[in-house]
Amino acid sequence: MSNTGATQRTISVFGYAEFSSDSNYNQDMVNLQYTQFITRTHFEQNKIVQAINENFGKWPGATNKKERFFGMAGGKVASYNGDKAAFFGSYRSYGNPVAVESGSCDNTLNYNSNSCGALHTVLSLAPGESKEIIFLLGQKVREDADEIIESYQDPSVVEKEINELKNFWHSKLENLQIATPDAAFNSMINTWNAYQCFITFTWSRAASFIYCGERNGYGYRDTVQDIQGIIHLDPVMAREKIWFMLSAQVDNGGGLPLVKFDHKPGHEGTPDDPEYVKETGHPAYRADDALWLFPTVYKYMAETGEKSFLGEIIPFSNKGEGSVYEHLKRAIMFSMERLGDHDMPAGLHADWNDCLRLGKKGESVFVAMQLYYAMTILKQFAAEQKDEAYIEYLDQTQTALYDTLQKLCYEDDRFIRGYKEDGQVIGSKKDPEASMWLNPQSWAVISGVAKKEQADTILETVHKELNTKYGVRLMAPSYKDHAFDGALALLFNGSTKENGGIFSQPQGWIILAEALSGHGNRAFEYFTESSPASQNDYAEIRKLEPYVHGQFTESVESPFEGRSHCHWLTGTASTCMVGCVEGILGLRPDLDGLLISPAIPSDWKEFTMEKSFRGKKLHITVKNPDGAEGGVKTCTLNGSLLAGSYIKAEDLLDENEILLVM
Repeated sequence: MSNTGATQRTISVFGYAEFSSDSNYNQDMVNLQYTQFITRTHFEQNKIVQAINENFGKWPGATNKKERFFGMAGGKVASYNGDKAAFFGSYRSYGNPVAVESGSCDNTLNYNSNSCGALHTVLSLAPGESKEIIFLLGQKVREDADEIIESYQDPSVVEKEINELKNFWHSKLENLQIATPDAAFNSMINTWNAYQCFITFTWSRAASFIYCGERNGYGYRDTVQDIQGIIHLDPVMAREKIWFMLSAQVDNGGGLPLVKFDHKPGHEGTPDDPEYVKETGHPAYRADDALWLFPTVYKYMAETGEKSFLGEIIPFSNKGEGSVYEHLKRAIMFSMERLGDHDMPAGLHADWNDCLRLGKKGESVFVAMQLYYAMTILKQFAAEQKDEAYIEYLDQTQTALYDTLQKLCYEDDRFIRGYKEDGQVIGSKKDPEASMWLNPQSWAVISGVAKKEQADTILETVHKELNTKYGVRLMAPSYKDHAFDGALALLFNGSTKENGGIFSQPQGWIILAEALSGHGNRAFEYFTESSPASQNDYAEIRKLEPYVHGQFTESVESPFEGRSHCHWLTGTASTCMVGCVEGILGLRPDLDGLLISPAIPSDWKEFTMEKSFRGKKLHITVKNPDGAEGGVKTCTLNGSLLAGSYIKAEDLLDENEILLVM
């Protein structure tokens, strides 16, 4: 604080933080008859100390002393509060605490109520004088807290740590930076979508109170998908988490529905074991879990060129071990050993859509497309391993699956969603409700199942039947009167979540599908509709922060159409990053190099990209003089004209100038 005036000024400064009563969130929220009576606060020198189970910590042999602190460096404490009610006063809120209004705390500490840390200091500032106060919050015992607070008496320490934090994030985000004509797009790709990808990568859905109340581990599909969003920014971090998730694959090829925080590879139970089910609450395998490994492992290997990763030996979750290649083969085996009557993968307990129960032998078209895509990837890996016999098996199996999808699952202008185990078709255009589903259409393109003309047709149907000004609905019409047994989406209000809402994660897949089809205008339309940074003109409708994706947005049947929910910890961050980077920007690494094939709005005349790739720097300029949406006329690497826009990794220098003309 600085006194820029000509007279002496005296100012009161308050720092405030609230403590939970118990580190277990569930206990803290629902067991107040216990948690409110295990905590108290103390004031010592320049800090409030909150002790939890203080008496227990004094027992002989007790080692788990639980204390938090809120402290101040750079000033002298004039008054304090450790009791929330005393700091605020009766019938008051954060906007008018009685302590702030009266100019002083009353030194009340907590005993059997709600704890806080409130510290008040008085600063006297001469004209032109400046002083800095530092407040610190931590979960440390008081002795350690004293050392920490003392280390911050020099305010320059704060500036140093802020710079370290900035450098940490810049070192990751600078691995891809773009400058396009659209400021909102730049903001999301360069900063906010990337940042959210790191948050979801780190926490999966485990830390989100809004998302599910409490989580006792990592969801398999969630975590494997989230990895994809940071691979191009920090492949080293991605590798570690890929290894972890491969070690959570059961030896039968399936993924553990929930991976415990203290996961012990080789020693875990499975959904086949009653003890695992009792401990985790997950009674069955999901059809899609292990299939997410294929695009994730491929993207990692393509970004890094680390082909040797296929041979790395990793334990299975329950017993045994195998190479990464063997893990992926087991994932194919898992699906092939669980087929329905039409020889497509069974939906099992769920197939990404947790509200879609098709029955044990019911079949998911979405998972069938995932399996088809997985086989395409695994054939490349098998070629690296010179596994000719397995390539032949994959060729035959994939061809049969393709024929089934085309003959039994395509209806005029759409792919159906699946079959119930009694043979009922789900997602037929004849259905009065839920006759059009998003994921089979986008994944028909992503997987390569859809032929070119077919892809154009189904994507146009998506736009006609599912698109809204706030994004693309997951399915429509919403279930109300004609839901089948197993359509759990009926539990939700119409146009909400899985019941016809604009589920955010699939927005990234439809962006990617349109871009892969060369539809740059449509891909960017979908980005703009659903992107937080593009929605500031109706922030009062959307409600969420203008820089973070939420889980879903209410759609046309809701009286609050456009309102979004469940922010931060959603797979949307990853899918939209992949859809924009690989799709719109067209940066698509493979095992030997990088294809650059943008699909952009036709009114973009020029943009640039700065990308780190396998230790090299790429300075990419894209020019679009004729207003194309996709396609490449010429591409030069360091002044040399290429045959197309594919760049071999072996041809890259440390610094590279790439000019692509659309």
